[in-house]
Amino acid sequence: MRINKYIASAGFASRRKADRLIADGNVKINGEILREPGYEVMPGDVVHVNNRVIKPKTRHTYVLLNKPMGYITTMQDEKGRPTVMELVQAVDARIFPVGRLDYNTEGLLILTDDGDLAYRLMHPKHKVTKTYRALVAGDLSRERQAQLRKGVDIGGFITSPAKVEIVKVKGRSTIVDITIHEGKNRQVRKMFSAVGNPVQGLVRTAIGELKLGRLAIGHYRKLTKDEIEYLKNM
Repeated sequence: MRINKYIASAGFASRRKADRLIADGNVKINGEILREPGYEVMPGDVVHVNNRVIKPKTRHTYVLLNKPMGYITTMQDEKGRPTVMELVQAVDARIFPVGRLDYNTEGLLILTDDGDLAYRLMHPKHKVTKTYRALVAGDLSRERQAQLRKGVDIGGFITSPAKVEIVKVKGRSTIVDITIHEGKNRQVRKMFSAVGNPVQGLVRTAIGELKLGRLAIGHYRKLTKDEIEYLKNM
């Protein structure tokens, strides 16, 4: 098994972070600092990460959190701001968030200790869809909807075609569902700004067919076996 996948399977970090740990000299094989990022772990090898022996897990933990506004989607924050990890302290596993939601964005966030699954869900090549419900300023005209469905320039990057559906017109604002498969920083907010309808509120409601449902803001639940299998087979 390739070393970055081995580290991910141990629930220590995602494959991407594992690659950084290797590059920084924080991974040892049989007591020697690893210099080969493509190393294949063999039976009998002892793997240390940050001077700690790790082994692949046979069972993992999968949590779905309804993230509130005002929380950072990281393990810890250098500025002392609250992180999503404070909301799942009762979970008896070393889980980490899969991807990110902005500080001011609410909604569905997966946390797990399955680094291999996290890698598959985050890697652009798998084109995992994410659906958001946005409250945007003004009227989202048919022309602007067409722009979003075709793809818009969000600053040197042309987005892929999005699925757009108007839910309701609310006073001088519009509630709209938008589905994308990319994960650029603040992408949905930038997309609506690009067509002249700034976001006033944003909630991620689904990843693929996995939906937030009626889970209360700030609460979490364990994923069901069927949901876990669905994510693994996406």
